[in-house]
Amino acid sequence: MRSVYKNILKVKEKNEKLLAILLDPDKLAGNSLTGIVSKLHDNPVDLIFVGGSTVEPGTTDSFVNQLKQLTHIPVVLFPGDYTQITDHADAILFLSLLSGRNPEYLIDQQLKSVDSLQKSSLEIIPTGYILIDGGKETAVQKKSRTLPISQEDVKKIVQTAVAGMYLGKKLIYLEAGSGAKYHVDKKIIAEVHKNINIPLIVGGGIKTQQHLEEAYQNGADIVVVGNGFEEDKNLLSQFKNKLIRS
Repeated sequence: MRSVYKNILKVKEKNEKLLAILLDPDKLAGNSLTGIVSKLHDNPVDLIFVGGSTVEPGTTDSFVNQLKQLTHIPVVLFPGDYTQITDHADAILFLSLLSGRNPEYLIDQQLKSVDSLQKSSLEIIPTGYILIDGGKETAVQKKSRTLPISQEDVKKIVQTAVAGMYLGKKLIYLEAGSGAKYHVDKKIIAEVHKNINIPLIVGGGIKTQQHLEEAYQNGADIVVVGNGFEEDKNLLSQFKNKLIRS
């Protein structure tokens, strides 16, 4: 398969946009993936992110294995823990939680993943992960025992993103958290976009066409829809043929 990251760069160079759907194996356990994948194929989905803050060991492996038998859409791991790594996926977002100061999610989880990653064929994409206050305590916040950055502190968010770029991250991910009341404000997206030259991912609280378009228009290269799709499997049909992706 073509490099996931090279394709992201190619799309960015063409000033086009990508849509990713986040699937949480724990939340979808027991559900038929056939129907879910059919919804993805019927709509303009470019990437499938797989992961969750709390996923039972082994669940991700079997989930991704089933998923890969049903789709050719690239599957990218978005792990909440090193135990969620599986070689069945195409790539992994190698995350560092830059907004927090808990060493477990800055470097310790990464160390624990090395043995698995060295033996795998996964494409590893270093990603600076920045948790933004979305108006509620999220699963990521609880598990990581870190605080999100206030949406009012735009300067700190921008500085964190730039620091991540200087550290060599290949992607910056602005995340309001699963089920966020408020998505990442368009002013934040615009300021981060203006100050970095690597691709920008935005997720959390994206549940309407307006949210999606605002994120794209203000500089997001990839928008991630998770909770919205979990709650309404027909959500993507509202986006079809309406996406402003250039």
